Amino acid sequence: MAALDSARPGLLASLNGKYHRAALAVFAVVVVAHWAEHLVQAFQIYVLGWKTPDARGVLGIPFPKLISSEWLHYGYAIVMLIALFALRKGFAGRSRQWWNLALGLQFWHHIEHLLLLVQAQTGWRLGGGTAPSSIIQLFIPRVELHLFYNTIVTIPMIIAMIVHRKASAVERQLTGCTCSPESRRELATAAS
Repeated sequence: MAALDSARPGLLASLNGKYHRAALAVFAVVVVAHWAEHLVQAFQIYVLGWKTPDARGVLGIPFPKLISSEWLHYGYAIVMLIALFALRKGFAGRSRQWWNLALGLQFWHHIEHLLLLVQAQTGWRLGGGTAPSSIIQLFIPRVELHLFYNTIVTIPMIIAMIVHRKASAVERQLTGCTCSPESRRELATAAS
């Protein structure tokens, strides 16, 4: 039984190996959809002229609690942080550098959401304001700040994925990932 368990890869190994491409695709769809929500919210404010409380993106219109729930925002921030960390081993070289940049930026973004969540739960307010505020939000309004945060995390993440698909043979060997077209051709050749 022990030999069977050692031969079977764990969840993280599978997510960073044979399922890396699928995991990245699902993760990218979720991240880009979330980013699009922030873009729509900015469009509603700056192009349509809506007041900030009325600009709730696409999903926030029928589900206003999505915008006001600090638990939901923190939950998304922590899930994104965990996913960036969990999928990290599938990257090597330059793609890993870009992925690490996205991970580091998301770590800070997560800290800002944790600070917002603590304030929402305790009633304490950073800077003595009437609403929860993150550190940078003391200087930049929340809508613009979170659009910025999501942008600076999403862009290096996407660059990492693009660079990763063009991984060298050495990088592919280091990670065991099958995301690149060359890896899939090598697998098809080996299988035939």
